[in-house]
Amino acid sequence: MKICFNQATTMKHSTLEKDLELCEKYGYDLIEIRLDKLKDYLKTHTVDDLAAFFTTSNIKPYAFNALEFITFRDAAGYQEIKDNLKFLCETGKRIHCNKIVVVPTFDVGSYSISQIKEESIKVLNDLADFAEKYGVKLAYEFVGYPNCSINTFGQTYDIIKTLNRDSVGLVLDCFHFHAMGSKIEDLQQADAEKIFIFHIDDAEDLPVGALRDDKRVWPGEGAIDLAAILAALKEIGYSEMVSVELFRPEYWDWDIEKTIRTGKEKTESVVSKYFVIG
Repeated sequence: MKICFNQATTMKHSTLEKDLELCEKYGYDLIEIRLDKLKDYLKTHTVDDLAAFFTTSNIKPYAFNALEFITFRDAAGYQEIKDNLKFLCETGKRIHCNKIVVVPTFDVGSYSISQIKEESIKVLNDLADFAEKYGVKLAYEFVGYPNCSINTFGQTYDIIKTLNRDSVGLVLDCFHFHAMGSKIEDLQQADAEKIFIFHIDDAEDLPVGALRDDKRVWPGEGAIDLAAILAALKEIGYSEMVSVELFRPEYWDWDIEKTIRTGKEKTESVVSKYFVIG
């Protein structure tokens, strides 16, 4: 299992350049690059600079995170999604990053589950038609909030299986899996090939539907049954990567090096009980 760093973990004060430097120092294998951090980086650097870094470093880019709220958009909003998709696909081709996280929309009103599924499939097919030209895959990430249109693993997996497209899979985030009570049985019955990205984190002990991102804590320090999730992943044959992703404001205010070092240590401590690291 390769260890990945998601830039949300240092989002408030760090930069792409700083995160890369410290992730390389502490032996991360992979990084998920945030769209906003990439655009900030390119104000003073070029894509060629980024490509050159990855050519000579051990750490490699794994995914871009994220195109948000892709469903139920008006024409202008959807065009912005497509413009950012083009930008990420073109950048990804040059730095060898071939996955993009895409996120469903919140607060969509009274659409039914079947209408949400239909809209997701329509949009994912449209975006995948474009992304495939660049060899890029899309990873659909459900969000474990009551007001997110897609908020459980089972709901997301049903969409991905119905879509049945090699270039479209899902993100399994432990926090989101736990937050709305996704069923471990659904994960145990899943095809590992459909899980494109695995996010690890933990959470304070709040009821189903009450958790928000600021309640995330380091893996192994919260109430999520990480053992069950990791055991299920091992059982279905998933062992590609695990990305530490936290949005906790307290950790954003830590020294950046401390945060990146701690993320690596905490993730390895939990994951190494089930998988060989590296």
